[in-house]
Amino acid sequence: MCRAVRTVTRSTLGGVAEENPGRRAQVRDAATMRALAHPARIAIVDRLFTGEPATATELAEVSGLSPSATSYHLRELAKAGLIEEAPSRGDGRERVWQSQLRGLNIETPPERGAAERAADRELTQMYLDREDQRAREWLARREDEPYEWYRAATAAGVQVVVTAEEMEQLNAKILAVLEPFARRNRTDPPAGARPVDVSYRVVPRP
Repeated sequence: MCRAVRTVTRSTLGGVAEENPGRRAQVRDAATMRALAHPARIAIVDRLFTGEPATATELAEVSGLSPSATSYHLRELAKAGLIEEAPSRGDGRERVWQSQLRGLNIETPPERGAAERAADRELTQMYLDREDQRAREWLARREDEPYEWYRAATAAGVQVVVTAEEMEQLNAKILAVLEPFARRNRTDPPAGARPVDVSYRVVPRP
């Protein structure tokens, strides 16, 4: 995760970073950031970055929109080069979509212009809002969940004192712990496993 260029902001979409960074797109241009800056599109790429192809009807379940509206967003994401059509499943009645990517690194180095910085802020804010909303939804329903899930869920925070280099090292270590549990790597999860959102933020204080 270390970078030669010091970044003003960096966020990661689509799960934790892989050992093979070639499967993650480095997004630095305003046009691609704007193409992503919609809650439905973030949900769509998050789903397709697992490596599982899907149709607009299937993706409508995560986008919260109708299949026709989801199809529009799929076409826009394809124009941005983030997804592509997958081979037909045989009946040809509905397009199947996939992504060769497994995530995105959103970066805006200091030399970037105002348009890139504004697009970065908008996209990152949208991503953070989504993670916050998921936490609020859990809070609203947790009493109705099985006790073992209620007990296992957590929200924790700690203030650390580190250098920028140490912070990069800390990020790498924590993300390495998460990597074996990432959905794309658990092709045969144990009985009782379910999707769980893990939101990780490291933010320097003033």
